[in-house]
Amino acid sequence: MKLISKKFLSKIILGSLITGTFGFASAQKIDAKSKTILDAVTSNYNSKDNTYFKFTFGSGTNGQVSKTETGIFYAAGPKYKLKIMETEQIFDGNKIYNINVEDQEVTVAKPNGTDVMFSPINYLTTYRKDYNVTYYGKKTVNGVQTDFIKLTPVKSNGLKYVYLFVDSAKKQMVKLEQHGSNKDVSVIAIKEYKENQPLSSDMFVFDKSKYKNFLVTEL
Repeated sequence: MKLISKKFLSKIILGSLITGTFGFASAQKIDAKSKTILDAVTSNYNSKDNTYFKFTFGSGTNGQVSKTETGIFYAAGPKYKLKIMETEQIFDGNKIYNINVEDQEVTVAKPNGTDVMFSPINYLTTYRKDYNVTYYGKKTVNGVQTDFIKLTPVKSNGLKYVYLFVDSAKKQMVKLEQHGSNKDVSVIAIKEYKENQPLSSDMFVFDKSKYKNFLVTEL
């Protein structure tokens, strides 16, 4: 269980998409249909006071998912809270708090400008400068008719490609697949979505008093 959570955290903190050796950059290509779809989804999410996702995260090798876990994700503006397994991550707008209940450890760090904040929708912003974008038509995902969009890195970044599946009618992300150059695969499938919920005032606050017996490390 520890191995899964650490592997997962390495993906969500560093984003996977920015690690690796950067190579030669070719001219970026974004087709108009994909841009229209992705920009509409971005505008929809940005118009909400807050959003909630319940999702499954799957990981594996050779294109096959072998392990899955369920997580939940809250976001309001730049702030967010993620929970999956025995791990919780909070971004209060200033610092990222990674809470590992299994190891009784908390690490605290400020984003350094190269980190990608975890979100089931972070590719909606990063595609604009980091990826070539191609529309691949319609595909049914979990009973939902989606638009299938492929992202290919402009620079070498450890990824071979990313698949996005979008419900254009609702302007919502349904699923994303991240395929690594090393044949690793990571999949996030959104199972439940809610917006503009009443959230407690401390939703995105790290309360140190709750973790008196934890080892807290500031990076």
